[in-house]
Amino acid sequence: MRLHSLDLKQISIRDAFWSKHVDLVRNTIIPYQWEAMNDRIEDAESSHCLENFRIAAGRTKGEFYGAVFQDTDVAKWLEAVGFSLACYPDEQLEKTADEVIDLIAEAQCEDGYINTYFTIKAPDKRWSDLCEGHELYTAGHLMEAAVAYYQGTGKRKFLDCMCRFADLIADTFGTEEGKLHGYPGHEEVEIGLIKLYGVTGVRKYLDLAKYFVDARGAGENYFMKELSRPDYKMIFPEFADYTPEYSQSHRPVREQTTAEGHAVRAVYLYCAMADLAGAYDDEGLKTACERLWNNIVEKRMYITGGIGSSGILERFTTDYDLPNEYNYSESCASIGLALFGLRMNRITGKSSYMDVAERALYNTMLAGVALDGKSFFYVNPLEVWPPACMDGTSKKHVKSVRQKWFGVACCPPNIARTLASLGQYIYAADEENGRLYVNLFVSNEAEAGLKGHVVKVQTETKFPWENRLKIKLTDVPEDGMELMLRIPDYAKNYTVLCDGKTAGIRQESGYQKVDVTKDCELLVSFEAPAHYVYANPQVRADAGKTAIVRGPLVYCMEECDNGANLPAVSADTEADLTEEKSDLFGGCIVVKGSGKRICEDSWQGGLYGDVKPQYEDTHFTAVPYAYWNNRGEGEMLVWMRTQK
Repeated sequence: MRLHSLDLKQISIRDAFWSKHVDLVRNTIIPYQWEAMNDRIEDAESSHCLENFRIAAGRTKGEFYGAVFQDTDVAKWLEAVGFSLACYPDEQLEKTADEVIDLIAEAQCEDGYINTYFTIKAPDKRWSDLCEGHELYTAGHLMEAAVAYYQGTGKRKFLDCMCRFADLIADTFGTEEGKLHGYPGHEEVEIGLIKLYGVTGVRKYLDLAKYFVDARGAGENYFMKELSRPDYKMIFPEFADYTPEYSQSHRPVREQTTAEGHAVRAVYLYCAMADLAGAYDDEGLKTACERLWNNIVEKRMYITGGIGSSGILERFTTDYDLPNEYNYSESCASIGLALFGLRMNRITGKSSYMDVAERALYNTMLAGVALDGKSFFYVNPLEVWPPACMDGTSKKHVKSVRQKWFGVACCPPNIARTLASLGQYIYAADEENGRLYVNLFVSNEAEAGLKGHVVKVQTETKFPWENRLKIKLTDVPEDGMELMLRIPDYAKNYTVLCDGKTAGIRQESGYQKVDVTKDCELLVSFEAPAHYVYANPQVRADAGKTAIVRGPLVYCMEECDNGANLPAVSADTEADLTEEKSDLFGGCIVVKGSGKRICEDSWQGGLYGDVKPQYEDTHFTAVPYAYWNNRGEGEMLVWMRTQK
């Protein structure tokens, strides 16, 4: 099975929940990030990424500044612009982007190479440090951006630049004698090459992506050889204790059984593996993807869809190690998980992968950006006590307020490109067999090519606040089509009416399958009330605790609603939770519950004492985790103690 997303130009989102986020991209986030990349945000960390390109192009004089992968901020910004222009043409934005592309083309070396760090700072070190140098990672993001911009505008200049670069990489790496037999320290180029192949049809790009995946972890470890060179100089000091697990190169990918190492690197690798499994009908790769996916979602994923529990090296640790107040859960990692889930859905047709992708999108990804689009979280903890977020401690990476920008700013433009491309998650199509999959519940108008015919789809919903959808299909092919309606893992009493009549209950791979023979209107409804959930007892951090979930949304308590010292509150899980409509955050549902709170005034001891604490009845309010810290700095808590 090989499904595909609809072209973004075929989807118009007009949704009560998502539009305020999606519209924010073109109206605020893209302009704000343009200012940030030009170092014009007051009191924000410097970016210098555009200036690096100006220096590399010879327009200005100066030194390289920033991380070795600083170019990727520009790449992801351009990718977001490409996605945005596909849906919302904007002459001025396109003109600005064209000027950036002209700059990149000027910075491109005669042989096709693009990388400002190595062009400016280390021209004699090309391809000599695949472990840390991020050349291929940066190339991958530039390739993805070029494809998005070509698809959004039809302009080839950026695409042609990146094809020249991909040709150089293909001439440099491979199994042949005289080529380098290495692979990327930070995976990403594989995704870029696969996308280049998708729009150009040049087979060597796909084959090169497969080489990078197949070579990883096979034979003598390439990175350990690099690190053992007498003249090797480390770029990142934290790599002093480097092990192959960190870069998923400890064994061949088909033999890997657990998600290891840097979380973003891992899921980018798994995305490429899933794409290649579909492209080559490679059952070994598909099985490995399924095994690694299951390890993540069953043993190494936060309830919010966050992954990568360690603040040291931003990595996976071991099964069930999911601390709440000093975890990392990088925004980029959740985005990568959603992309992995999207690809697994495409090659299997199973809805369970979209359940997880939805969780990551509605929670960690959205929490990564403020509702005004002008500040961002890199790290996404599930518990925050602001005074304890101190430098020089295990929580030094945790921020209690969103930041205007970051010196290493991977996450803000990644969030921008994800929101701008939200449409790719809504539907999946099997054109040949006339199947349309509905994966996310978002109000939109779309056109889907099925059996050589264009079907028009109109979806109306107020999800996730109301669990009802109205789907209108017109121009249905004469020989009919199949509509596959995702049944979320949280849905109860799921029903479908087609033109007012009960549709036959035929479930397949987590979807409600509806045979459609004519233009019609479907009504989908289900129940997904707020309720308490619990963690596997092996998750030590959550033992004796509970969290609140409503549909795809995880809820949290904030100090501004519940006072300080949130861990002193325990929930009465036998009492009903109530839902209330609120004007908070542009309109949402808040959840209220009851329980007990430790009476701090009754404490008679010093730091410790032998008198039991006293409790009083209390009520608490929980809001969507996605929106925390939009009302000022304060404590936040997802996992609450349960009342005995």
